[in-house]
Amino acid sequence: MSRSDAEVLEDIAAAITSIRSHLQHGPISVEIVMDAVAMRLLEIGEAVKALDAETTNTEPEIRWRAIAGMRDFLAHHYFATNPEVVQAVIDQDLQPLADAVERMRARLRGPEDGA
Repeated sequence: MSRSDAEVLEDIAAAITSIRSHLQHGPISVEIVMDAVAMRLLEIGEAVKALDAETTNTEPEIRWRAIAGMRDFLAHHYFATNPEVVQAVIDQDLQPLADAVERMRARLRGPEDGA
C-alpha cells in the first residue's frame, strides 16, 4: 500500500527531529551519533523517493535528487561515509529541508485545515 505525500512528509519531519535529538548526545564524530544520524538521513532519502514529483516541484530550491543520492550512498557504501560530509549536510541542508517540508505540509493541508 502506498502512502500519501502528507504521510511521507510527516516521516521526513520526524526524521529531522530525531537527527536533532541524536546530536544532543554528542558530535557527529561520536560513532553512535554518526550511526543514528546516518540512519535517519537514509530514511529521509527513502521518503523523498516516495514523494510525488508534483509535490517536490513546489520546492525547486531543494536538491531532491541529491537527497535520494545520499540515501543510496549511505545504503550501499556505508563504510565509506565521511563524518565531515554528514556534518556538512546537517549544517547546510537540514534546516532548508525542514522549512520546505513544513511549507509542503501546509499546502497539502490547505486553508480549510488552518494552514
